[in-house]
Amino acid sequence: MKIAIDPYMFRALPLHDMVRTVAELGYEYIELSPRDDFMPFFLHPRADDDRVTELRTALRTHGVRLSSVLPLYKWSSPDETERQAAVRYWKRMIQITADLGCPLMNSEFNGRPDRAAESEAAFWRSMEELLPVFEREGIALNLEAHPDDFCEENAPAVDLVRAVNKPWVNYLYCAPHSFHLSGADPRTDVAAMMRYAGDKLQHVHIADTFDHKGSSALRYILNPPGTPARIHQHLDIGQGEVDWDAFFTTLRDLRFDGVATACVFAWEERARESSSFMLDRIRKELAA
Repeated sequence: MKIAIDPYMFRALPLHDMVRTVAELGYEYIELSPRDDFMPFFLHPRADDDRVTELRTALRTHGVRLSSVLPLYKWSSPDETERQAAVRYWKRMIQITADLGCPLMNSEFNGRPDRAAESEAAFWRSMEELLPVFEREGIALNLEAHPDDFCEENAPAVDLVRAVNKPWVNYLYCAPHSFHLSGADPRTDVAAMMRYAGDKLQHVHIADTFDHKGSSALRYILNPPGTPARIHQHLDIGQGEVDWDAFFTTLRDLRFDGVATACVFAWEERARESSSFMLDRIRKELAA
């Protein structure tokens, strides 16, 4: 198993300093997420050959490896122009990931929940174009459901991943999305959702969040009433309401051997302390 960190809270640091900081914290793996100088959100990658070499050199110097690369593009957009642009961005980022020597990418379904059928159709068009590129480069793909994507719930997301019908396309369970993943059914708990993924569960994101449906859906009050906005957090373990006993017990029961990524974003003012705490807690839980 690989315990990684999403270094988003350190994104303001130059690449070399970011990698050095991760190494100082004790992490052996980085899940490279969007940063403006390398792989911006929803835009064409900025990294050229020199910047790729810079990152490879930093990783080698500090003894850190990439567990995965996490781009976010609008590859399920019902707008065909946006979708085609996203496919071009994906192709470039797959090439960069291969040049970095990383065998895995992970991402979200994207698309629009209010246009779910059109978004899913766009997703499949993009997959038809991109699956041969992934295969050619020998890069695997893990996908997660995200709040406000065309697919937001656990079981439908797992079923979509299975429908791709490739052994190297698998599922990512994101713990801070748990209360969105469960949908309207309060009986759908963390353990049940993870077990539903079964052998397709090859990646987890680890951070805490509050149950936005709690207290008669009054845990958060959003205005205007009826707004379709989604809300969740990426907090340190123990600061929210995810059932961590169930989460880690299920990982152990499933003999999970994929990537476990600490992905706290809430505490940039104490990023080092938060990241160190998360690594220590994850190591203790998964070694139990």
